[in-house]
Amino acid sequence: MGFKKLLASLGAGGASVETVLFEENVVPGGVVQGEVRIQGGSVAQKIEGLSVGLQARVEVEGGEEEYKQDIEFTRVRLGGAFEVQAGAVHTVPFGLEIPWETPITTFMGRHLTGMNVGVSTSLAIARAVDSSDLDPVNVHPMPAQQAILDAFGQLGFGFKAADLERGHIRGTRQQLPFYQEIEFHAPAQYRGLNEVELSFVADDREMDVVLEMDKKPGLFTEGSDTFRSFTVDLRSYAQTDWAAYLNQWLAEVGGRRNWL
Repeated sequence: MGFKKLLASLGAGGASVETVLFEENVVPGGVVQGEVRIQGGSVAQKIEGLSVGLQARVEVEGGEEEYKQDIEFTRVRLGGAFEVQAGAVHTVPFGLEIPWETPITTFMGRHLTGMNVGVSTSLAIARAVDSSDLDPVNVHPMPAQQAILDAFGQLGFGFKAADLERGHIRGTRQQLPFYQEIEFHAPAQYRGLNEVELSFVADDREMDVVLEMDKKPGLFTEGSDTFRSFTVDLRSYAQTDWAAYLNQWLAEVGGRRNWL
């Protein structure tokens, strides 16, 4: 083995990979288009596999501690094995479908703090250190999600935070190993309500909307959580006044539980 080939097998002087996204703004159920550019190193190398996927950074509760974990939740292989010559550029186009459950990372023109979702690229090189790349994407709400979020805004709820948690929400159509929670501060008119956590779990037809309501602690009582879920048809969602729907339900629940 010559010196150049030895360097390449250790990763030095070997092929590198770069992913270029044609459009970084996507919605759940959409497609992100791009291409992978492989730059040959100082010697020819056999590429055993090339794939792209989506990756998210998720909170995991383990015992008494919490930690972050990168979870890849979809992956597509791009072709079979091939050889890239020294110094050559090999370009592979791709279209990666965005799963319907993909978490929202952008809302009202701002990035949601703590949301890290991107296109991951993996290049498997024979007898060499694998190369990888991660390119962030901006996941905007699809129209039905935007309608629910707008309704919260109309009622005076203020955005607080968002996070991704590993686990499953019971009674939903969830397929991914994690879910998103979007937290809102409650406005003054819901005086017994502290905050609301909102989760979307969608497929290509319908969307489960899950609400967790945090009651303010009283003088002689502790705070408590109440869950509520309903289903939204992705084709007929616009026929409902969601602000009125949410306000009526909050008033009914709050009245029964002496929140209001």
